[in-house]
Amino acid sequence: MTTPLLEASGFRKSFDGVPALKLGQFRLEPGSVHALCGGNGAGKSTFLKILMGIHHRDAGTLLRNGQPVVFDNPSQALAHGISIIEQELSPVPAMTVAENIYLGREPVGMFGRIAFREMNSRAQSLLDGFQFGIRADSLMMDLTVAQTQLVEIAKALSYDAEVIIMDEPTSALGEAEADQLFAAIDTLKARGKGVIYVSHRLSEIFGVCDSYTVFRDGSFVETGNLADIDKDHLIQLVVGRPLTEEFVKENTPQARRLLSVAGLAADRGVRDVSFDLHEGEILALYGLMGSGRTEIFDRLFGLSAETAGTVTIDGRPARITTPREAIEAGLAYVTEDRKRSGLVLTGDVRENLCLATLERMSAGPVMNARAEGRAATRMIDTLNIRTASDRLNVAHLSGGNQQKVVLGKWFLTEPRILLLDEPTRGVDVGAKREIYRVMSDFARAGGAVIMVSSETDEVLGMADRAVVMRDGRVAGELDRASMSAEKLLHLAA
Repeated sequence: MTTPLLEASGFRKSFDGVPALKLGQFRLEPGSVHALCGGNGAGKSTFLKILMGIHHRDAGTLLRNGQPVVFDNPSQALAHGISIIEQELSPVPAMTVAENIYLGREPVGMFGRIAFREMNSRAQSLLDGFQFGIRADSLMMDLTVAQTQLVEIAKALSYDAEVIIMDEPTSALGEAEADQLFAAIDTLKARGKGVIYVSHRLSEIFGVCDSYTVFRDGSFVETGNLADIDKDHLIQLVVGRPLTEEFVKENTPQARRLLSVAGLAADRGVRDVSFDLHEGEILALYGLMGSGRTEIFDRLFGLSAETAGTVTIDGRPARITTPREAIEAGLAYVTEDRKRSGLVLTGDVRENLCLATLERMSAGPVMNARAEGRAATRMIDTLNIRTASDRLNVAHLSGGNQQKVVLGKWFLTEPRILLLDEPTRGVDVGAKREIYRVMSDFARAGGAVIMVSSETDEVLGMADRAVVMRDGRVAGELDRASMSAEKLLHLAA
């Protein structure tokens, strides 16, 4: 038998006396992709941070190529051939792509100066080798979220590590970019590398990974070969109970039009877009990266300059140039990146829930703490936000519960139309189902939802109709009866 690249057993970790990891164990073989599965709060992130030396374990052993190791910091983990692609992006925006990839280990030339030409050349070769289509001298601030994710992937691969941890690596990628990543993973396997793959997308796990380990409530549950189980078995292991149905859809579109968009254009990414949205409807905007989906939301919410087109809400023309005007018109916008543009990570749950309704809960400059508390409690109960207190820092919540806080913030504005950009990005199957329930209930109560999603299954499962985007224009429209993965991809490409 070959020696495992990595073997962890008996891992434990508590924060302020609260256990985050009770029993973590894992084994990674050379030339394999091993899925680490579990719901939000299962202990996966804590386990991975221990592997990378970010957290110190309270108990347990870690073997690297059969030898016991202890990492006090990420540099030591990297020195032992372990690198990570983190779920939360952390670029330096004012630096170039090459500077981000080689940050802290830049090649130097004469007199100890950074050899920028050599660094750019190395970075460009790396990016081109994986066909990422990004210039090494581009500024990070000019990249899309998906391109930033590809740079993070390139950075992790640049270490030439033997163990590569991929934490939700496709969460910000479209299908074309995800295929590039999967090709890179095949190359790594062929070179004898080991990949720890974390994803809430079960289709990816079964398509990419060879084996699995499941954590639940901070403890190891089961490990084995994916070829020996099916999707339903894995879901039951993750959530602790069988899910009778992944998608929750009980809404029925009505004839009444809530929103009409005609000839819409913006200063970036949107050209001559027209569509209608009906009461009680869940409408999907589908397309590949750069197709203009998010840019439509930015334009509708007053975040980008108007250049052409008309917007009609409830039969009346609406000129929206600021988010305040969008909120007053009954729109709410859950952005793609909840940590960068949806939450204030230094604030607590209550503060974040009440961010969009501060004027309603204040008398002049003074907040009405009682009204604020009542509103937060109502949203916590309605959306089943799992938090020890509404005064808990929102950064300590799992990804799924953070997304519910963002939804709750907008529900307090009493919107008519929800704009949801990748609403289930980075959340587990149980939290996904709860978000689908919220979407369905909102539409059934007379509202309407426009959803941007890169997951074909999600579009097929939740959308009543799909408007397919390509190069900033509408490439076609499909109703629920005629929708299929093949037709969506054909129009998008």
